[in-house]
Amino acid sequence: MPDLPPVPPAFIYLLGALLVPFLRGRARQVVALAIPLIAFFNYFLIKDGVTYWTIPGFLDFEFVLGRADKWSLIFLNIFTVLSFCGILYIIKDNKALDLSAGLLYSGCAMGVVMAGDLITLYMFWEMLTLGAVLCLLTRRAKAGRNAAYRYILVHVFGGVILLAGLVLHIAGGGSIAFGGGKENVIGLSGLASWLIFIGFGVNCAWPVLGSWLTDTYPEASYGGVIFMATFTTKTAIYVLSQTFAGEEALIWIGAAMATIPLFFAVVENDLRKVLAYCLVNQVGFMTVGVGLGKLDSSILYESQALNGTAAHAYCHILYKALLFMSIGSVIYRTGKSKATELGGLYKYMPWTCLFCCIGAVSISFPFFCGFVSKSMIMSTAAAENHFIVWLALVFGSAGVFHLAGIKVPFFAFFSRDSGLRPKEAPSNQLWAMGIIAGLCIFVGTFPNAFLYPMLPEVVDKMYKPYTWAHVTDLLALLLSSALAFTLLLRAGFYPAAMRSTNVDFDCLYRKSGKGMYFAFDKLFNGANQFCKTLFFDKIAGALSSFFVAAPSTLLSWFAVPVWKIQGKSDDEIDCLKENLFAVGRAGAFPIGLTALLGVLLLALLSVIFVLK
Repeated sequence: MPDLPPVPPAFIYLLGALLVPFLRGRARQVVALAIPLIAFFNYFLIKDGVTYWTIPGFLDFEFVLGRADKWSLIFLNIFTVLSFCGILYIIKDNKALDLSAGLLYSGCAMGVVMAGDLITLYMFWEMLTLGAVLCLLTRRAKAGRNAAYRYILVHVFGGVILLAGLVLHIAGGGSIAFGGGKENVIGLSGLASWLIFIGFGVNCAWPVLGSWLTDTYPEASYGGVIFMATFTTKTAIYVLSQTFAGEEALIWIGAAMATIPLFFAVVENDLRKVLAYCLVNQVGFMTVGVGLGKLDSSILYESQALNGTAAHAYCHILYKALLFMSIGSVIYRTGKSKATELGGLYKYMPWTCLFCCIGAVSISFPFFCGFVSKSMIMSTAAAENHFIVWLALVFGSAGVFHLAGIKVPFFAFFSRDSGLRPKEAPSNQLWAMGIIAGLCIFVGTFPNAFLYPMLPEVVDKMYKPYTWAHVTDLLALLLSSALAFTLLLRAGFYPAAMRSTNVDFDCLYRKSGKGMYFAFDKLFNGANQFCKTLFFDKIAGALSSFFVAAPSTLLSWFAVPVWKIQGKSDDEIDCLKENLFAVGRAGAFPIGLTALLGVLLLALLSVIFVLK
């Protein structure tokens, strides 16, 4: 049997996103679920180290839609798995917009990780924004629409910066090739590279630039947030690893991401926003890993840092999706997501509670996926003597377990009885959570059989997570975090969950939005009105009046002397001039006069030509 040729994964999903709205009932559900399954089969047809689907000679550039290597394939693998689970999670409602948004978002993310040139990358990168906006609009609420509007503003801003950087990079002689090894690393070397760096940083949710994440993720639909939490920041990590690996600035940016959001999360009431802050924390670990590592390096720890980044992106997608799914099921049954409104649900939603707890312990506990990935980055920071960064990662590891691992399950399921009596989550949601929970355990228990062979960087010695020192040290850290939570809660010192809205850097466009609108209205619209008055009303009006009256004026210069010779009185001449100008305004000169003016114009042009 001949080998089947693979097709671009993005096209499979984009075709599905276009097809789904035209189907109805069971046919829509079958097709929506079949798309990820077809894509997963297609994944196994893609060979490592092969370039697919090139478009040569277009605008003097070669576009590459499929650059397959271990970096792109590990991200393609987890994106495909998560897209299936995400669609399965929302399949029961069978809403065309929800399903199309998820498929579109998935396809764009896969287009990014398979891109072999910067132009193709940029096109799919910008389409990610459309997928995210649709996931926000699927909630069909005013808060979701407002969040979608803010999301567009931030990401259009980031896209413009990125485009400016790419244009300067290419105009300056830079290659459009993307990925494939250290030869295509851009590095920070000028204005173009800094603009590209910042453009990628917007999607990576860096401090100041990334408050859009915690502002918008809690406003998405219960299923849309799963896709949002998976694709945007992870594609940014992937792109940074291919273009800026080894940049020291990333180490400190990542350390800030791993620590600062935790202070907001500890006082946050909305549990989905707590998870969003913790997501930024975990992306900070990956950012540190990109900064510590170098592509194709022969130094063990530099390769291990990048392997840790890829592994942690894979594992984080799993357990973060499971946590968002469990809280999403709570929202689906109760309509509530705030700590002050929930509690005591373990009796009524036991399977959802179990899956939430599995997602919680998967963050760091042995035999769960986070344990075998995050520690690769932390051990590299320690080995390379980044002591302050290592302390930040230790603090971030304890803090994220305290918040996403303890606070979220406790207040949703084990706190005081809220009086809610919901049903268990629908079967499709339980199956989606069950698949991911099983993967969290399998990947964490058998990393050498599944995860580690997929890691992109070649190392002489495979990382060993299950050493006595590593297990005992991390367990001591996590149990101390759990003990601190318990003691503070029982003593009454734990920050109370309050019905409030906490904002961080997003206040720059949330609180000052009206002021900025007023300033821009007066500045730009005022300038527009001034130019309209000057050029259209005055200058254009004066020119229009001149050209309307010019023929009559010229004729009057010739006619007045003739009228005087004829003995016309001044009153008669004034009356004749008024009639002449009235005819001119009406554009109804006698044909003889028009011919006379034409002859005079030709005579004038002849004189000018002769004199020249």
